[in-house]
Amino acid sequence: MSNPASHDPVRDWAASGIPHLTGRSDGPPLIPPGRAATVARELGDWIRVASNGTVDIDGAALLAERAAMTGHTRHGDLTPGGSGRLLPASDGWVTVSCARPDDPLLLGALIEHEVVEDDLWPQVTDWLARHTRAEFDERAALLGVAGGGVARGAEIAAAARDAVQPSGIPRSVEGLLVVDFSALWAGPLCAQLLGLAGARVVKVETPQRPDGARRGNADFYRLLHDGHESVVLDPALRAERVMLQRLVADADIVIEASRPRALRGFGLHAEDFVAHGTTWLSITAAGRDSDRIGFGDDIAASAGLVTSDDAGPMFVGDAIADPLAGLTAAALAMCDPGPGKLWDLSMRATVAATLGGPPPPQTRRDGDRWVVDTTTGTVPLDPPRARSSGGETR
Repeated sequence: MSNPASHDPVRDWAASGIPHLTGRSDGPPLIPPGRAATVARELGDWIRVASNGTVDIDGAALLAERAAMTGHTRHGDLTPGGSGRLLPASDGWVTVSCARPDDPLLLGALIEHEVVEDDLWPQVTDWLARHTRAEFDERAALLGVAGGGVARGAEIAAAARDAVQPSGIPRSVEGLLVVDFSALWAGPLCAQLLGLAGARVVKVETPQRPDGARRGNADFYRLLHDGHESVVLDPALRAERVMLQRLVADADIVIEASRPRALRGFGLHAEDFVAHGTTWLSITAAGRDSDRIGFGDDIAASAGLVTSDDAGPMFVGDAIADPLAGLTAAALAMCDPGPGKLWDLSMRATVAATLGGPPPPQTRRDGDRWVVDTTTGTVPLDPPRARSSGGETR
Protein backbone atom coordinates (compact mmCIF):
# COMPACT_ATOMS: atom_id res chain seq x y z
CA MET A 1 0.00 0.00 0.00
CA SER A 2 1.05 3.61 -0.43
CA ASN A 3 3.01 5.60 2.10
CA PRO A 4 0.60 6.78 4.86
CA ALA A 5 2.29 10.17 4.78
CA SER A 6 1.17 10.65 1.18
CA HIS A 7 -2.43 11.36 2.23
CA ASP A 8 -3.92 13.86 4.68
CA PRO A 9 -6.49 12.04 6.88
CA VAL A 10 -8.55 15.18 7.50
CA ARG A 11 -8.75 15.98 3.77
CA ASP A 12 -9.67 12.37 3.01
CA TRP A 13 -12.43 12.39 5.62
CA ALA A 14 -13.74 15.70 4.24
CA ALA A 15 -13.89 14.31 0.71
CA SER A 16 -15.44 10.97 1.72
CA GLY A 17 -18.95 12.14 2.65
CA ILE A 18 -18.62 10.48 6.07
CA PRO A 19 -18.67 13.70 8.18
CA HIS A 20 -22.22 14.40 6.95
CA LEU A 21 -23.17 11.04 8.50
CA THR A 22 -21.35 11.68 11.79
CA GLY A 23 -22.64 13.79 14.69
CA ARG A 24 -25.95 14.78 16.26
CA SER A 25 -28.84 15.44 13.89
CA ASP A 26 -29.14 18.97 15.28
CA GLY A 27 -25.39 19.60 15.42
CA PRO A 28 -22.53 20.07 12.98
CA PRO A 29 -21.05 17.29 10.88
CA LEU A 30 -17.93 15.92 12.52
CA ILE A 31 -14.52 14.76 11.32
CA PRO A 32 -14.03 11.24 12.77
CA PRO A 33 -10.87 10.09 14.53
CA GLY A 34 -8.24 7.97 12.82
CA ARG A 35 -7.52 7.48 9.14
CA ALA A 36 -10.12 5.04 7.79
CA ALA A 37 -10.87 7.30 4.82
CA THR A 38 -7.15 7.45 3.99
CA VAL A 39 -6.85 3.66 4.25
CA ALA A 40 -9.86 3.31 1.94
CA ARG A 41 -8.25 5.66 -0.57
CA GLU A 42 -4.98 3.70 -0.43
CA LEU A 43 -6.89 0.46 -1.00
CA GLY A 44 -8.54 2.04 -4.03
CA ASP A 45 -5.07 2.94 -5.31
CA TRP A 46 -3.95 -0.69 -4.89
CA ILE A 47 -7.00 -2.00 -6.75
CA ARG A 48 -6.43 0.46 -9.59
CA VAL A 49 -2.80 -0.68 -9.98
CA ALA A 50 -3.72 -4.37 -9.77
CA SER A 51 -6.44 -3.96 -12.40
CA ASN A 52 -4.18 -1.97 -14.75
CA GLY A 53 -6.51 1.01 -14.40
CA THR A 54 -9.66 -0.94 -15.25
CA VAL A 55 -11.10 -0.16 -11.81
CA ASP A 56 -10.55 3.54 -11.14
CA ILE A 57 -12.35 4.31 -7.89
CA ASP A 58 -12.07 6.74 -5.02
CA GLY A 59 -11.96 4.30 -2.13
CA ALA A 60 -12.78 7.01 0.39
CA ALA A 61 -16.00 7.92 -1.44
CA LEU A 62 -17.20 4.29 -1.26
CA LEU A 63 -17.48 4.58 2.53
CA ALA A 64 -20.61 6.78 2.28
CA GLU A 65 -21.96 5.43 -0.99
CA ARG A 66 -25.01 3.64 0.39
CA ALA A 67 -26.21 6.77 2.20
CA ALA A 68 -26.10 8.67 -1.09
CA MET A 69 -28.78 6.28 -2.35
CA THR A 70 -30.86 5.83 0.80
CA GLY A 71 -30.77 9.45 1.96
CA HIS A 72 -29.64 8.40 5.44
CA THR A 73 -28.04 11.09 7.57
CA ARG A 74 -26.46 11.48 11.00
CA HIS A 75 -28.34 10.65 14.19
CA GLY A 76 -25.66 10.70 16.88
CA ASP A 77 -26.02 7.64 19.10
CA LEU A 78 -28.51 6.06 16.67
CA THR A 79 -27.29 4.45 13.48
CA PRO A 80 -28.24 6.30 10.27
CA GLY A 81 -30.71 3.52 9.50
CA GLY A 82 -32.14 3.64 13.02
CA SER A 83 -31.69 -0.03 13.95
CA GLY A 84 -28.73 0.29 16.32
CA ARG A 85 -27.86 2.29 19.42
CA LEU A 86 -24.99 3.22 21.67
CA LEU A 87 -25.94 2.62 25.32
CA PRO A 88 -24.12 2.97 28.65
CA ALA A 89 -22.97 -0.12 30.52
CA SER A 90 -21.69 -0.10 34.08
CA ASP A 91 -18.08 0.36 32.92
CA GLY A 92 -18.35 2.13 29.57
CA TRP A 93 -20.48 1.93 26.46
CA VAL A 94 -21.84 -0.82 24.25
CA THR A 95 -23.35 -0.85 20.78
CA VAL A 96 -26.44 -2.95 20.10
CA SER A 97 -28.24 -3.67 16.83
CA CYS A 98 -31.87 -4.68 16.41
CA ALA A 99 -32.16 -5.04 12.64
CA ARG A 100 -33.52 -8.58 12.16
CA PRO A 101 -37.06 -9.82 12.83
CA ASP A 102 -35.85 -12.17 15.59
CA ASP A 103 -33.69 -9.58 17.35
CA PRO A 104 -36.33 -8.48 19.91
CA LEU A 105 -36.58 -12.12 21.06
CA LEU A 106 -32.80 -12.40 21.26
CA LEU A 107 -32.57 -9.20 23.25
CA GLY A 108 -35.26 -10.52 25.55
CA ALA A 109 -33.13 -13.61 26.12
CA LEU A 110 -30.11 -11.38 26.71
CA ILE A 111 -31.79 -9.51 29.56
CA GLU A 112 -33.77 -12.61 30.67
CA HIS A 113 -37.06 -10.81 30.37
CA GLU A 114 -39.83 -10.89 27.80
CA VAL A 115 -39.87 -7.60 25.93
CA VAL A 116 -42.43 -5.80 23.81
CA GLU A 117 -41.40 -3.50 20.99
CA ASP A 118 -42.46 -0.26 22.69
CA ASP A 119 -40.53 -1.12 25.85
CA LEU A 120 -37.51 -2.84 24.25
CA TRP A 121 -34.86 -0.16 24.52
CA PRO A 122 -35.72 1.06 28.04
CA GLN A 123 -35.43 -2.51 29.34
CA VAL A 124 -32.16 -3.17 27.51
CA THR A 125 -30.81 0.16 28.79
CA ASP A 126 -31.74 -0.74 32.36
CA TRP A 127 -30.06 -4.17 32.08
CA LEU A 128 -26.88 -2.73 30.60
CA ALA A 129 -26.57 -0.16 33.39
CA ARG A 130 -26.17 -3.09 35.80
CA HIS A 131 -23.71 -5.13 33.72
CA THR A 132 -20.22 -4.67 32.31
CA ARG A 133 -19.16 -4.55 28.68
CA ALA A 134 -17.52 -7.96 29.07
CA GLU A 135 -20.72 -9.46 30.46
CA PHE A 136 -22.64 -8.09 27.49
CA ASP A 137 -20.04 -9.41 25.04
CA GLU A 138 -20.19 -12.91 26.50
CA ARG A 139 -23.98 -13.15 26.43
CA ALA A 140 -24.26 -11.47 23.02
CA ALA A 141 -21.84 -13.97 21.45
CA LEU A 142 -23.69 -16.89 23.04
CA LEU A 143 -27.11 -15.71 21.84
CA GLY A 144 -26.14 -14.29 18.44
CA VAL A 145 -26.93 -10.69 19.35
CA ALA A 146 -25.18 -8.19 17.08
CA GLY A 147 -23.19 -5.73 19.14
CA GLY A 148 -20.29 -5.36 21.51
CA GLY A 149 -18.59 -3.25 24.10
CA VAL A 150 -16.98 -0.12 22.64
CA ALA A 151 -13.22 -0.69 22.76
CA ARG A 152 -10.84 1.90 24.14
CA GLY A 153 -7.11 2.37 24.64
CA ALA A 154 -5.19 -0.90 24.81
CA GLU A 155 -8.29 -2.83 23.70
CA ILE A 156 -8.18 -1.06 20.33
CA ALA A 157 -4.49 -1.84 19.90
CA ALA A 158 -5.10 -5.49 20.78
CA ALA A 159 -7.90 -5.78 18.22
CA ALA A 160 -5.78 -4.12 15.54
CA ARG A 161 -3.11 -6.83 15.80
CA ASP A 162 -5.40 -9.22 13.91
CA ALA A 163 -5.76 -6.91 10.90
CA VAL A 164 -4.56 -8.07 7.48
CA GLN A 165 -3.64 -5.84 4.56
CA PRO A 166 -2.44 -6.30 0.98
CA SER A 167 1.28 -6.53 0.35
CA GLY A 168 3.72 -7.85 -2.20
CA ILE A 169 2.99 -7.89 -5.91
CA PRO A 170 -0.50 -7.05 -7.21
CA ARG A 171 -2.04 -9.56 -9.61
CA SER A 172 -4.70 -9.33 -12.27
CA VAL A 173 -7.97 -11.20 -11.65
CA GLU A 174 -9.17 -10.93 -15.24
CA GLY A 175 -10.84 -14.16 -16.32
CA LEU A 176 -10.79 -15.70 -12.83
CA LEU A 177 -13.91 -17.35 -11.40
CA VAL A 178 -15.20 -15.75 -8.19
CA VAL A 179 -17.84 -17.64 -6.17
CA ASP A 180 -19.56 -15.26 -3.79
CA PHE A 181 -21.47 -16.67 -0.80
CA SER A 182 -21.65 -13.31 0.95
CA ALA A 183 -24.57 -10.98 1.57
CA LEU A 184 -25.38 -7.39 2.53
CA TRP A 185 -22.45 -5.04 1.75
CA ALA A 186 -18.84 -6.03 2.52
CA GLY A 187 -18.59 -9.24 0.49
CA PRO A 188 -20.75 -8.05 -2.41
CA LEU A 189 -18.63 -4.88 -2.69
CA CYS A 190 -15.53 -7.06 -2.89
CA ALA A 191 -17.17 -9.19 -5.57
CA GLN A 192 -18.27 -6.13 -7.52
CA LEU A 193 -14.76 -4.67 -7.57
CA LEU A 194 -13.34 -8.01 -8.74
CA GLY A 195 -16.02 -8.16 -11.42
CA LEU A 196 -15.13 -4.68 -12.63
CA ALA A 197 -11.52 -5.88 -12.82
CA GLY A 198 -12.54 -8.61 -15.25
CA ALA A 199 -13.39 -11.59 -13.04
CA ARG A 200 -16.45 -13.75 -13.63
CA VAL A 201 -18.63 -13.54 -10.51
CA VAL A 202 -21.23 -16.13 -9.53
CA LYS A 203 -23.40 -15.21 -6.54
CA VAL A 204 -24.66 -18.22 -4.57
CA GLU A 205 -27.69 -18.16 -2.28
CA THR A 206 -29.70 -20.89 -0.62
CA PRO A 207 -33.52 -21.00 -0.47
CA GLN A 208 -33.32 -20.74 3.31
CA ARG A 209 -30.98 -17.71 3.37
CA PRO A 210 -31.34 -15.27 0.48
CA ASP A 211 -29.31 -12.07 0.61
CA GLY A 212 -31.08 -9.75 3.06
CA ALA A 213 -29.93 -6.77 0.98
CA ARG A 214 -32.56 -7.72 -1.59
CA ARG A 215 -35.07 -6.15 0.81
CA GLY A 216 -33.10 -2.92 0.97
CA ASN A 217 -32.45 -0.14 -1.51
CA ALA A 218 -32.94 -1.60 -5.00
CA ASP A 219 -30.52 0.79 -6.72
CA PHE A 220 -27.76 -0.04 -4.25
CA TYR A 221 -28.31 -3.78 -4.64
CA ARG A 222 -28.25 -3.40 -8.41
CA LEU A 223 -25.01 -1.41 -8.25
CA LEU A 224 -23.23 -4.15 -6.30
CA HIS A 225 -24.51 -7.03 -8.43
CA ASP A 226 -24.71 -5.65 -11.94
CA GLY A 227 -23.28 -8.13 -14.46
CA HIS A 228 -22.95 -11.02 -11.99
CA GLU A 229 -24.44 -14.47 -12.45
CA SER A 230 -26.74 -15.72 -9.71
CA VAL A 231 -27.69 -19.24 -8.64
CA VAL A 232 -29.85 -20.60 -5.84
CA LEU A 233 -28.74 -24.04 -4.63
CA ASP A 234 -30.23 -26.07 -1.81
CA PRO A 235 -27.50 -28.12 -0.09
CA ALA A 236 -30.20 -30.24 1.52
CA LEU A 237 -30.80 -31.78 -1.92
CA ARG A 238 -28.05 -34.21 -2.90
CA ALA A 239 -27.87 -33.19 -6.57
CA GLU A 240 -27.67 -29.49 -5.73
CA ARG A 241 -25.12 -30.15 -2.98
CA VAL A 242 -22.90 -31.84 -5.57
CA MET A 243 -23.37 -28.89 -7.93
CA LEU A 244 -22.36 -26.53 -5.12
CA GLN A 245 -19.22 -28.50 -4.35
CA ARG A 246 -18.23 -28.62 -8.03
CA LEU A 247 -18.75 -24.88 -8.41
CA VAL A 248 -16.47 -24.16 -5.45
CA ALA A 249 -13.89 -26.65 -6.71
CA ASP A 250 -13.74 -24.72 -9.99
CA ALA A 251 -13.41 -21.32 -8.28
CA ASP A 252 -10.21 -19.31 -8.25
CA ILE A 253 -11.53 -17.04 -5.50
CA VAL A 254 -14.24 -17.73 -2.90
CA ILE A 255 -15.89 -15.02 -0.79
CA GLU A 256 -17.76 -15.94 2.36
CA ALA A 257 -19.09 -13.67 5.08
CA SER A 258 -20.50 -16.00 7.71
CA ARG A 259 -19.03 -18.04 10.51
CA PRO A 260 -17.06 -21.03 9.15
CA ARG A 261 -19.52 -23.60 10.47
CA ALA A 262 -22.14 -22.40 7.99
CA LEU A 263 -20.27 -23.67 4.91
CA ARG A 264 -18.83 -26.63 6.77
CA GLY A 265 -22.41 -27.72 7.23
CA PHE A 266 -22.62 -27.90 3.43
CA GLY A 267 -19.49 -30.06 3.29
CA LEU A 268 -17.32 -27.12 2.23
CA HIS A 269 -14.09 -26.79 4.22
CA ALA A 270 -12.03 -23.75 3.26
CA GLU A 271 -8.73 -25.42 4.12
CA ASP A 272 -9.32 -28.24 1.61
CA PHE A 273 -9.86 -25.84 -1.30
CA VAL A 274 -6.97 -23.57 -0.27
CA ALA A 275 -4.67 -26.60 -0.33
CA HIS A 276 -5.56 -26.97 -4.02
CA GLY A 277 -4.78 -23.34 -4.87
CA THR A 278 -7.98 -21.41 -4.12
CA THR A 279 -7.86 -17.90 -2.69
CA TRP A 280 -10.45 -17.94 0.10
CA LEU A 281 -11.69 -14.64 1.55
CA SER A 282 -13.37 -15.15 4.91
CA ILE A 283 -15.03 -11.93 6.11
CA THR A 284 -16.36 -12.12 9.66
CA ALA A 285 -17.22 -9.72 12.45
CA ALA A 286 -14.21 -10.61 14.61
CA GLY A 287 -12.30 -13.43 12.93
CA ARG A 288 -12.93 -17.09 12.13
CA ASP A 289 -12.25 -18.20 15.71
CA SER A 290 -14.85 -15.85 17.17
CA ASP A 291 -18.56 -16.55 17.63
CA ARG A 292 -19.42 -12.86 17.51
CA ILE A 293 -21.69 -11.56 14.81
CA GLY A 294 -22.31 -7.99 13.80
CA PHE A 295 -23.32 -5.42 11.25
CA GLY A 296 -21.20 -2.61 9.91
CA ASP A 297 -22.35 0.01 12.41
CA ASP A 298 -21.95 -2.00 15.59
CA ILE A 299 -18.70 -3.62 14.43
CA ALA A 300 -17.11 -0.23 13.77
CA ALA A 301 -18.27 1.17 17.11
CA SER A 302 -17.13 -1.89 19.05
CA ALA A 303 -13.71 -1.54 17.40
CA GLY A 304 -13.48 1.95 18.89
CA LEU A 305 -14.41 4.05 15.86
CA VAL A 306 -16.76 6.51 17.53
CA THR A 307 -16.75 10.23 18.04
CA SER A 308 -18.14 11.88 21.14
CA ASP A 309 -19.40 14.98 22.89
CA ASP A 310 -20.50 15.73 26.44
CA ALA A 311 -23.57 13.51 25.98
CA GLY A 312 -21.54 10.45 25.03
CA PRO A 313 -20.25 8.57 21.98
CA MET A 314 -21.76 8.74 18.50
CA PHE A 315 -21.62 6.49 15.44
CA VAL A 316 -19.24 7.28 12.61
CA GLY A 317 -20.74 7.04 9.14
CA ASP A 318 -23.18 4.45 7.83
CA ALA A 319 -22.06 0.87 8.54
CA ILE A 320 -18.52 2.01 7.73
CA ALA A 321 -16.95 -1.35 8.63
CA ASP A 322 -18.68 -2.91 5.62
CA PRO A 323 -17.19 -0.89 2.75
CA LEU A 324 -13.80 -0.75 4.50
CA ALA A 325 -13.79 -4.55 4.76
CA GLY A 326 -15.05 -4.94 1.18
CA LEU A 327 -12.24 -2.77 -0.16
CA THR A 328 -9.71 -4.67 1.94
CA ALA A 329 -10.98 -8.04 0.75
CA ALA A 330 -10.83 -6.98 -2.91
CA ALA A 331 -7.25 -5.75 -2.47
CA LEU A 332 -6.29 -9.01 -0.73
CA ALA A 333 -7.77 -10.99 -3.63
CA MET A 334 -5.53 -8.97 -5.94
CA CYS A 335 -2.37 -10.00 -4.08
CA ASP A 336 -0.28 -12.77 -5.65
CA PRO A 337 -1.24 -15.56 -3.21
CA GLY A 338 1.18 -18.26 -4.30
CA PRO A 339 -0.30 -21.78 -4.27
CA GLY A 340 -3.43 -20.82 -2.31
CA LYS A 341 -4.38 -18.55 0.56
CA LEU A 342 -6.99 -18.32 3.30
CA TRP A 343 -7.48 -14.68 4.26
CA ASP A 344 -9.05 -14.41 7.73
CA LEU A 345 -10.46 -10.88 7.58
CA SER A 346 -11.83 -9.60 10.88
CA MET A 347 -13.95 -6.51 10.21
CA ARG A 348 -13.39 -5.36 13.79
CA ALA A 349 -9.62 -5.63 13.44
CA THR A 350 -9.74 -3.89 10.06
CA VAL A 351 -11.43 -0.88 11.63
CA ALA A 352 -9.29 -0.88 14.78
CA ALA A 353 -6.12 -0.74 12.68
CA THR A 354 -7.18 2.66 11.29
CA LEU A 355 -7.38 4.34 14.70
CA GLY A 356 -4.83 6.56 16.40
CA GLY A 357 -3.28 9.91 15.68
CA PRO A 358 -4.12 13.43 16.86
CA PRO A 359 -7.68 14.52 17.72
CA PRO A 360 -9.60 15.63 14.62
CA PRO A 361 -10.26 19.35 14.07
CA GLN A 362 -13.68 20.91 14.41
CA THR A 363 -15.77 21.78 11.37
CA ARG A 364 -17.24 25.24 10.86
CA ARG A 365 -19.83 26.98 8.75
CA ASP A 366 -18.67 29.03 5.76
CA GLY A 367 -21.71 30.56 4.08
CA ASP A 368 -23.99 27.74 2.97
CA ARG A 369 -21.45 24.95 3.38
CA TRP A 370 -19.47 23.17 6.06
CA VAL A 371 -15.68 23.33 5.92
CA VAL A 372 -12.69 22.17 7.92
CA ASP A 373 -9.24 23.63 8.31
CA THR A 374 -6.36 21.31 7.43
CA THR A 375 -2.61 21.74 7.61
CA THR A 376 -2.62 22.67 3.92
CA GLY A 377 -5.71 24.88 3.75
CA THR A 378 -9.45 24.96 4.22
CA VAL A 379 -11.56 22.35 2.40
CA PRO A 380 -15.32 21.79 2.11
CA LEU A 381 -17.10 18.71 3.46
CA ASP A 382 -18.31 16.85 0.39
CA PRO A 383 -21.71 15.13 0.61
CA PRO A 384 -22.06 11.36 0.15
CA ARG A 385 -22.00 10.35 -3.50
CA ALA A 386 -22.60 7.16 -5.43
CA ARG A 387 -21.29 5.54 -8.58
CA SER A 388 -23.36 4.50 -11.55
CA SER A 389 -23.67 0.79 -12.27
CA GLY A 390 -20.68 1.18 -14.56
CA GLY A 391 -18.51 2.14 -11.60
CA GLU A 392 -18.21 5.90 -12.22
CA THR A 393 -18.87 8.32 -9.36
CA ARG A 394 -21.80 10.62 -9.88
